[in-house]
Amino acid sequence: MASINKLMKQAMRAQQQAQETEAALAERTVEASSGGGAVKVTATCQGVLESGKIDPDAVAPTDVETLEDRVFTAVNSAITEGQRIQAEEMDKVTAGFNLPGMG
Repeated sequence: MASINKLMKQAMRAQQQAQETEAALAERTVEASSGGGAVKVTATCQGVLESGKIDPDAVAPTDVETLEDRVFTAVNSAITEGQRIQAEEMDKVTAGFNLPGMG
C-alpha cells in the first residue's frame, strides 16, 4: 500500500509541475523569420501569435503572393519551434511516468 501512496504523490507532483510548465510556456515566446528577415513573427510556445513585423521593402504590390508565402513560412516556423519546446519541456516533467493525460 505504501508504494501506491508513493506513486500517487509522485503523480500529483508531476501533475503540478506539468501545470507550472504549461503556464510558463504560455509566457515563453519564440521568434521566426522568413525572406531573409523580411517577415518576422513572435509566438508563444502554445502557438499564440504575439506580434508580426514586415519590412516595408518586402511589400511589392505586384507580388503579394511572395509576401503571403513569407508570412505563412514565418508563422509556421514559430509555431513548430514553440511546439518543439513545449514537447521537450513536458517530456522533462513526465519522464518516467506513463499516466493518462500526462504526456
